[in-house]
Amino acid sequence: MSLTIALAMLSLTQVGPSASPYANETPAQHDKRMKWFREARFGMFIHWGVYSVPAGTYEGKRIPWIGEWIMHQAKIPMATYQAYAKEFNPTKYDADAWVKLAKEAGMKYIVITSKHHDGFAMFNSKASDWNIVSATPFKRDPLKELAAACKKYGVKLGFYYSQAQDWNHPGGAAAGGHWDKAQDGDMTEYIKNVAVPQVKEILSNYGPVACLWWDTPVDMTKKRADLLLPLLKLQPGIIFNNRLGGDYRGDTETPEQFIPATGYPGRDWETCMTMNDTWGYKSFDNNWKSTEMLIRNLVDIASKGGNYLLNVGPNSLGEIPAPSVERLHAIGAWMKRNGRAIYATSPSPFKRLPWGRCTRVTGKSGSTLYLHVFDWPRDGKLMVPGLLNEVEGASLMVGGKKLATARSADGVTISIPPTAPDAISSTIVLKVKGDLKITAPVLQQSASGDLTLSPSEADLHGSEISVEGDAKNENIGFWTNPKDWLEWTFRAVRPGKYALSAEMAGYANSKVTVSVGSQKLEVITPATGSYSTYRRVEMGAIEISAAGKVTISVRPVANGWQPVNLRAIKLVPADK
Repeated sequence: MSLTIALAMLSLTQVGPSASPYANETPAQHDKRMKWFREARFGMFIHWGVYSVPAGTYEGKRIPWIGEWIMHQAKIPMATYQAYAKEFNPTKYDADAWVKLAKEAGMKYIVITSKHHDGFAMFNSKASDWNIVSATPFKRDPLKELAAACKKYGVKLGFYYSQAQDWNHPGGAAAGGHWDKAQDGDMTEYIKNVAVPQVKEILSNYGPVACLWWDTPVDMTKKRADLLLPLLKLQPGIIFNNRLGGDYRGDTETPEQFIPATGYPGRDWETCMTMNDTWGYKSFDNNWKSTEMLIRNLVDIASKGGNYLLNVGPNSLGEIPAPSVERLHAIGAWMKRNGRAIYATSPSPFKRLPWGRCTRVTGKSGSTLYLHVFDWPRDGKLMVPGLLNEVEGASLMVGGKKLATARSADGVTISIPPTAPDAISSTIVLKVKGDLKITAPVLQQSASGDLTLSPSEADLHGSEISVEGDAKNENIGFWTNPKDWLEWTFRAVRPGKYALSAEMAGYANSKVTVSVGSQKLEVITPATGSYSTYRRVEMGAIEISAAGKVTISVRPVANGWQPVNLRAIKLVPADK
């Protein structure tokens, strides 16, 4: 996978004059092209290659980090690494079994590494002998077999291709590190002589290709990207991600190993994630995520309008590890019962829900809300806060048992059985009439006066500022424009003086103004050394004169502003 998440973000800038076949695409044409992706919600990522032979170990030592990066991490010479190909003989590879497993898990598409950063082509390439047919005793093209199986079982196929890093072809290692003289060469020539013909091969020889997954766009200038991008015309309608480089945003955002707190409103996106700690196979990585976590991740992602691209890393024999298979079977069993609440759904209309997540489908006369309940209420009452619509009906998805509902000023309450139908995530189908009418629940101070203002609860104002990170590590980020600002509104229940503090991170000192009514505090935020190293900042004291609505705003001071990340603001009674 990528060098870092930040590295992948190199391609997230505005598009200039374009070599893209979709440069003149209308919104309607774009929506039609993206339709299958938006409906799929769940796919399988496959990282497989020669790196599965050392399986994380080199010269008797366990090499830290992800398995497919072992050549880079251990600085293995090209000739030494290439010898692993003689041991790569995946005689237990069964393309039909892989595709059937993905389909049984509820996955609608597969993306496989056609070539990763080690430069090894997992297909019969005429552009380089460093490929599975020419360099291994296997002598077969697994991608051709996988393409046939995908066609047979109705699963869409996509290819990952590492365009900017190739540690086994001269010039290809320029972007991603260089430790062997045999890697010397010009990157542009590498792209012309290896990457371009290989991308042409994978887009020409394997039937329909649904998506192309670029990676690590280091040193990918627009001139270099423009050598590759026109090849997409070989597959009309193909989707490509945001990691090509050259300032091309592509069709999809690609958060890696995390779920963005609010998704990417206005953009299609796909969280890619491992089941353990590695993408490519490592024999000793047994830190497996639980089935509960994987299912709830899928629900969380769907509720924010994204797709879940969940990885498997087969071994050198062509076997998907048993723990992966077990988890995929368990997810598949859940999807057979609840898939209707995942596929082809829209994001949740609620800003937050105390017990789980929501997906929805909008019809002509109303909406169907799928309520994914993680924390089943013990009192038999499930409150859907802020929902003002008239209810047409409510039922359990599994079994169809009808449930009574009651409306109030606070929302809709559903009477539910005492025991959750599913220990991981139970689905309630709530049908409501008319256009959705939802009032966001107002934040309320605790009786003690304490209050934490989190990023996802803020109202953001501006073109660039956004909520980043996952639910556990969310922050206000990409705050690069000093005209952007944010605010929180809450209901105060305890008048008095309060101490304000914040958790902030940034590379340089910055200056902001915190306002509460007519009260203003000017705060200098310290340099912390990175955007992920947070420090508590004492902001000063404010007074809440009466119970009721209070708004706190944070604005940059233009002449002292440097970009910062903000994780939270806390209010604590001054007498504490």
